[in-house]
Amino acid sequence: MEQKEVQRRAAESLFADEIAALKAAEQNEVPEGWNMSPRSVLTYILGGKAGDKVISPKYIGDRRLVEIAVATLLTDRSLLLIGEPGTAKSWLSEHLTAAINGDSGRVVQGTAGTTEEQIRYSWNYALLIAEGPSERALVKTPIFRAMEEGKIARFEEISRCAPEVQDALISLLSEKRISIPELNREQAALRGFSLIATANTRDKGVNEISAALKRRFNMVILPSPKNLEAEVEIVETRLHQLSAELRLPAEAAVRKVCTVFRELRAGQTIDGAQKVKTTQNVLSTAEAISLLVNSMALAGSFGTGEVQDSDLAAALQGAIVKDEEKDRKIWEEYLEHIMKRRGSEWAKLYDACRSL
Repeated sequence: MEQKEVQRRAAESLFADEIAALKAAEQNEVPEGWNMSPRSVLTYILGGKAGDKVISPKYIGDRRLVEIAVATLLTDRSLLLIGEPGTAKSWLSEHLTAAINGDSGRVVQGTAGTTEEQIRYSWNYALLIAEGPSERALVKTPIFRAMEEGKIARFEEISRCAPEVQDALISLLSEKRISIPELNREQAALRGFSLIATANTRDKGVNEISAALKRRFNMVILPSPKNLEAEVEIVETRLHQLSAELRLPAEAAVRKVCTVFRELRAGQTIDGAQKVKTTQNVLSTAEAISLLVNSMALAGSFGTGEVQDSDLAAALQGAIVKDEEKDRKIWEEYLEHIMKRRGSEWAKLYDACRSL
């Protein structure tokens, strides 16, 4: 039977050749439960070479932050990645587990509806009623499986979970074992077990992580790109990785999108000369990438294949105006007071945005 292409491949599948090259070229000591040494993990994340194989960068940012993150996973403390939306927390988490374990799939997605059972374990109730508590009826969570196998689990958006659910992690991370009283046994974590959690600092209505839980983590704060050049580099790198059949937009188009996003995010123009009202939503680097991919698809399907200002305008409108009443007014003011006054280079984009 013909194998169909999945919509989104896991990091360990997408970059399998790079992981294999790093493992083959390994010259340093590999910790128990890891696929490669910490130095090789760093090369996989930041880019470099493994023999003759060029390793593409997965994260563009402060090298020291990545070193701290990798070193944390060698200790008995878990790792907490904190930052604004779009600062590559989940992306870095996925790639760390892909490099270290070759499997990034042991993940719990935190939401307001996440329960303690999704962290510890639950039961197959049909088997539970038929046989009573048994190993066969036990349903293991991704964190349970990670402890059992000595691997790393991921917990996305931990601050979205209710405090009592977060607190279920405290004893688990302290004792490194899960008690199963129904079976009169415990599951101890094997060497190599750790947890990478992510938390968003900007979402409204999130639950504050307790001081007791924070003490079980080593926290690494991932900053937004420090300047326009860094953001453009990140966006262009990701577009190269994502574009299989679509034509990449010109650098000028990428720069315009990043400029608009940075100014609406920061509340002032790039040169600091003029104040700008900020929108309700956080215009992150990840959203800029998504916007440009959407523009590429629009140009490829219904245009010449090359991203035009009209394609960018349609995507900008959808990304920026989330709250029809507030964001639309802010966007119109930005067009008239900032974009319109930037001269001929921005004129076509301004006209396309105004026409919408």
